[in-house]
Amino acid sequence: MLDQNQRPSPISPTIDLDARGVQHGFLRLPHSRDDSAWGSVMIPIAMIRNGSGPTALLTGGNHGDEYEGPLALYELARTLDPADVSGTVIIVPALNYPAFRAGTRTSPIDKGNMNRSFPGAPDGTVTQKIADYVQRHLLPRADIVLDFHSGGRTLDFVPFCAAHILPDKAQEARAFAAVEAFAAPYSVKMLEIDAVGMFDTAVEEMGKVFVTTELGGGGTARAETVRIARKGVMNVLRHTGIVAGAVERTPTSWLDMPDGDCFSFAEDDGMIETIVDLGERVQRGVVVARIHGTGRTGIAPIEIKAKMDGILAARHFPGLVKAGDCAAVVAVPQG
Repeated sequence: MLDQNQRPSPISPTIDLDARGVQHGFLRLPHSRDDSAWGSVMIPIAMIRNGSGPTALLTGGNHGDEYEGPLALYELARTLDPADVSGTVIIVPALNYPAFRAGTRTSPIDKGNMNRSFPGAPDGTVTQKIADYVQRHLLPRADIVLDFHSGGRTLDFVPFCAAHILPDKAQEARAFAAVEAFAAPYSVKMLEIDAVGMFDTAVEEMGKVFVTTELGGGGTARAETVRIARKGVMNVLRHTGIVAGAVERTPTSWLDMPDGDCFSFAEDDGMIETIVDLGERVQRGVVVARIHGTGRTGIAPIEIKAKMDGILAARHFPGLVKAGDCAAVVAVPQG
């Protein structure tokens, strides 16, 4: 019996991943469904290759309700001049394409969260098949991966670029240098609270440089955050030497997320009231949000307090909250 890494992927690219020049096409995944017996999921992909140099894999839409990445990457795929490229740029602007089409965090086909589906499986669900193809056929080509995120429909963030604290300090240093080059208003040394199956982890375990973002949220994109995304991706390509030109450096404020006390979770259902706005300073013990019970009048709201000094880096976005939802994130300014 073949093990998982020997089984062929059902996904086939409609472009030649080894060809030079500019190519636009699809990763075609056969998917039989009620309205198309021999149908396919067609995931857009672009590749720009010229000369010799590193390879960057640029992805958006890992979660389908996050839009700064797709907006930046669809435009980049259309406008990047191959004459300015020394190396290869692989662009997958909507990685979880079924979720992106539906405007949902997870896939409407299998409820798969792409960012919890790695390394994937060639004979798994649709989401696992996509993850498997990326793991085995795209990641080995890449030297650096930039995966765009924002808060989707349920969170809102100060706009930041981030990388992780890693055991390999040389790898970590390369990642944080790319974060600094991205030049978002904030740069974060990231702590994950649920790292199992993440794209991040898959990239880092291969020894590659991984950079990510959180650029707002609320299930939409603002003019400011789209500008940050577009400038940032070009800065990363210039930083790596793949694209000619100097990095457009602007000031960034470094933040640290040192431990789980950064996160505050709702323990009750209700209506959330944000007491502190994004980017504002908070002190340990200060109320950052209140949850109002809605089942009856006369009930005092439940207070959510910061567990450390810092700034409010993220907040729950919808007006209603459920027990277990992330209500607030505090990050610590550095320097």
